[in-house]
Amino acid sequence: MINITESAANKLKELMLEKDSDGKEYDQLTVGLRVFVQGGGCSGFQYGMQIENEPQENDLRYESNGVKICVDPISIRYLNEAVVDFTENSSGGGFSIKNPNAKSTCGCGSSFEA
Repeated sequence: MINITESAANKLKELMLEKDSDGKEYDQLTVGLRVFVQGGGCSGFQYGMQIENEPQENDLRYESNGVKICVDPISIRYLNEAVVDFTENSSGGGFSIKNPNAKSTCGCGSSFEA
């Protein structure tokens, strides 16, 4: 399972109310957050997140703080029990992932070693 903090959930709900890049409104019944891992970054793996309007058939699906989450079966091996957070700062703020499965993380916080 992946959890989303209240702060991240509020920001995601705000973003989901906006229109997508094609000008279509997101379908509030199916829209959610896709969280994934891909090769790359300075530590070997990097995190990715995107608003997802159509989950894939084999996705694992969760809900946390009112936000639907979808994760592919390979990514969940690296992300189980991870927490998505959002913090505001002087440069605007951003999302981060706190991952208990990471052996180490890089300074930027967007990549990790499994």
